[in-house]
Amino acid sequence: MLPILDLRGRRSGSPLVLPRPRHDDPGPVEEVRAILRAVRERGDEALREFTSKFDGVELGEIRVDQAELVAALRSIPATLRDALEAAHGAIEDFHRHRSEPPPRYERAGVSVEHLLLPVERAGVYVPGGRARYPSSVLMTVTPAKVAGVDVVACCVPPGPGGDPPVEVLAAAEIAGVDEMYRIGGAQAIAAMAYGTESVGKVDVIVGPGNKWVSLAQREVRGVVGVPASFAGPSEVVVIADADTPAEWAAIDVVVQAEHGPDGLAWLITWSEPAAMAIGAEIDRLVAASPRAAETRSTLDGGGHIVLVDGPEAAIEVANAIAPEHLELLVTDAEALVPLVRHAGVIFLGPMTPASVGDYVAGPSHVLPTDGTARFASVLGVEDFLRRVHAVRLDDRAVGEIAPLVVAIADCEGLPAHGESLRVRVGEPTWSAK
Repeated sequence: MLPILDLRGRRSGSPLVLPRPRHDDPGPVEEVRAILRAVRERGDEALREFTSKFDGVELGEIRVDQAELVAALRSIPATLRDALEAAHGAIEDFHRHRSEPPPRYERAGVSVEHLLLPVERAGVYVPGGRARYPSSVLMTVTPAKVAGVDVVACCVPPGPGGDPPVEVLAAAEIAGVDEMYRIGGAQAIAAMAYGTESVGKVDVIVGPGNKWVSLAQREVRGVVGVPASFAGPSEVVVIADADTPAEWAAIDVVVQAEHGPDGLAWLITWSEPAAMAIGAEIDRLVAASPRAAETRSTLDGGGHIVLVDGPEAAIEVANAIAPEHLELLVTDAEALVPLVRHAGVIFLGPMTPASVGDYVAGPSHVLPTDGTARFASVLGVEDFLRRVHAVRLDDRAVGEIAPLVVAIADCEGLPAHGESLRVRVGEPTWSAK
């Protein structure tokens, strides 16, 4: 049984000190910096060296030929191909369904047009290792393509034979990846950030990865754009009531826990019988799971059952955690949504598990973790767009605004700023010939 944290009787608004996995270990920062520096200085040579060291693969061509993507799509089972294409369609449709830029702003002869300009090149990282993630290709590449990015480059660690998994290549063909590279780890982030002989420099890097990848993304921020969220180990908070089927709540805790170590998987309820029933069901499911070791590695350090006094107290605990996934498996889940302040994504009602969001709901599954949902957002089209304003003044506006600009510029000791308005209204001072 998961450890039980009993918060019943706690006064609302009092400080909450909650156990959670610790990610404050700085990790291999110096090692990551050394990799970034080596790739920046030695390019492809360093990529081959690190791929041999970390992946056990001697790289030939670093870039995957587009024909290999086409062949991969043809080779996978029809059921998987159909599922990936359906998921891509849902993701693309969702991202195309977004608000238009605000209308032109006008005020007394001043007009400002809102422009949304896509970056020219985007880099997406898709993790590999012990699992394969074609879904992550769809979830990262699709919003970039919808944004209008000219070139989307994708880096995936090579498998034992030197190639990324065929399913990942197939998903890349479906999503429209323009450049595919068989490199992973911090060296892949370095290649996309700085460019090498084989890998073109990008403007934005997105996508989840291990600690080395996440540290590398943080280190290159400023050289390229990197979203503010930390896409780290998976997290879920499941809120259940007395009517929630125990098996449903339990499997949803296990779903995110099976990703492996350092994650967070909590059940929160105000029904003690529900807590006991769901806890027992979690134990049964973990014992039977094909990924029992990975699931236990999450639950041992990041699994809890929390007892609270009611729905409002449950949401207060969830807000303190700011989880990646928040499931409201309760009657009238919609009534609780206005209370939610911090979450990467919310799933409403017993019929909506988080796994739907992982694959086919539409929004990206690249979500803020480790508390970054307090200030960061899900990956979306906006991460590949820049807001630019086009400003125009007419003659009347120049005359009205000139004294204001001059007054502020004189205050700040920037005479040319004010003079640029004076010459336009025919009142130059020191710049006059």
